[in-house]
Order: sequence, then C-alpha cells, then structure tokens
Amino acid sequence: MKTEVYPQKTSLIADLRSLFKAGVLLANVLPVFSGFWLAIYFTGGSFQEHLGLFLYTMIGSTLVMAGALIINNWYDVDIDTVMDRTKKRPTVTGHFSLEFVLVLGIICTALGFFLLFFTSYEAVFFTFVGWFTYVVLYTMWSKRRFTINTVIGSVSGAVSPLMGWAAVAPIHHTVPIVLFFILFVFQMPHTYAIAMRKYDEYKAADVAMLPVVRGFEETKKHFLFWVICLLPLPFFLGDLGTVFVVLATLLNVGWIILSIKGFSVKDDMKWARWNFLYSVNYILIIFLLMVIVTLPKYIG
Repeated sequence: MKTEVYPQKTSLIADLRSLFKAGVLLANVLPVFSGFWLAIYFTGGSFQEHLGLFLYTMIGSTLVMAGALIINNWYDVDIDTVMDRTKKRPTVTGHFSLEFVLVLGIICTALGFFLLFFTSYEAVFFTFVGWFTYVVLYTMWSKRRFTINTVIGSVSGAVSPLMGWAAVAPIHHTVPIVLFFILFVFQMPHTYAIAMRKYDEYKAADVAMLPVVRGFEETKKHFLFWVICLLPLPFFLGDLGTVFVVLATLLNVGWIILSIKGFSVKDDMKWARWNFLYSVNYILIIFLLMVIVTLPKYIG
C-alpha cells in the first residue's frame, strides 16, 4: 500500500524535533538521571567521581531511546498519515526518506549501546529491555492489535530509572524498583487521557486503544484503578524523607479526586485534557522532587 505524502513547509529543526519526538525523549531522560542520582545517593558515592560514568549513561541511553522513537516513526508512517496530530512528521511529509529514517534509528541505537557498554552490563540489559519492548512488542506487535498495548508500552518507559541506577549499582534496592512501578502505573492513565483526547484520530487509524475498543466509561474505570494504585507507592520511599512522602501523597490524592470526577462530568474531552496536564506535571514534579530532597547531601 502506497503512503500518501502531504507536502508541507516545516523547518529542519521542527522536522528533527518531530522525528526524535523531543517531548517524549526528554520525559524519559529525566527518570534516567533521577535513577543515576539516587543510586549515588544511596550508595554513599560522589557525583564528581562518577562524572565520566554519568556522561556515558546519559548520552548512551538518550541515543538508544532516540533510536527507538525514530524507528517507531518509520514503522508507523501509515498511521501517522491518517492522524491529524502526526501529519507534519517528516516521514509523512516526505522531508526525510523512510530509508534515511530507518538507518538513522539503527545508528542511534547502535551508538547508544556502544557507549552504554562502558557503564555496566546490567544497565545495557535494562536499556535493551526498554528498546525491545517499545520497538518490537509495542510498535510492531501490539499497538494495532490489542488494548494491552498500553501495558506493554508502559514497561518500556518504566525501565528508564533502572537504566540510570544500574549504571552505578546493582538493582538490589527498594528505591529503583518503586521508581519502576511509579512510572509504569503513571503511564496507564496518562496514555488513556491522550487516547480519549485523540479518540477520533485513533479510531480513524484503527489503533486498538482502550477508549476506541471499550468506550469512555470503561476507560474511566481503568483510569481510576491505576491512579489508586499510585497511592501506596510513596510510602515505600520513606528514605527520601517526610517532605517527599507527604507531597507525593498529596499529588496522588489530587489525581484520585480528579479521576472520580470523570464519572459525573458532561465534557469528557475537557476532563481528559485536565488529566493529561495533571499527569505531565505529576511525573515531572515527582522525579524532580526526588533530586531536590537529596540535594543537601551534595551541597552540604
């Protein structure tokens, strides 16, 4: 099937940002950094002593994640052609050939793994799990077929703090495991909010998102379930201090209240938009807060 091309004028920078999915990439880089930072904190190390390792970890993991996102763009060009929010991607406009995009994705992936081999084999392993889950299990296998695509996709994002932690120390600690679960659970309602907002586009592209297959009311039930699952997780991070646990719990309670309101709202799209904005700020605050509450050790 031949893909229709939409000739549109965009800048090179805009094309690259779209190809690398800059927002998604940055959102995954922060947990890698937080995982690395906290591993040093809990092992009693010094950030200055680990500066070289930090650069290998951050640059390598960023390249691998960028490679996965680029390959996703290459594979999903037929879907992106249908969905309004993706029609300006360079794979759709024809500004970059599909051959170039695939080669670039492979190069970024390979170069990233090469750099990560200077960290630890455990970090390489978790990075590969994230890449393989996103590219193969999510993009190529489940996204178009099953509503569990959201669960599978969430695994790929949730390993990012493990990648950072494992570069410094083995994953034999409660903190990185809890970070994994926070990210995994968070991505479920976050993705549902996106899928509800873009319902018509996902339906037109025949992507098996939960709102498309099961409807909004069923999605809201799943939404509330996953948000409630976030509630106990901060209590497993008591070593980060009372301030973190209290603030994280307040954020969770606020999201639960917002989720419950979904069963009585008249405007589902407005509710989904508010949840999307809440989710983005939620995860940013949570992972920045982890760094902030441990910062006194480095400046004290």
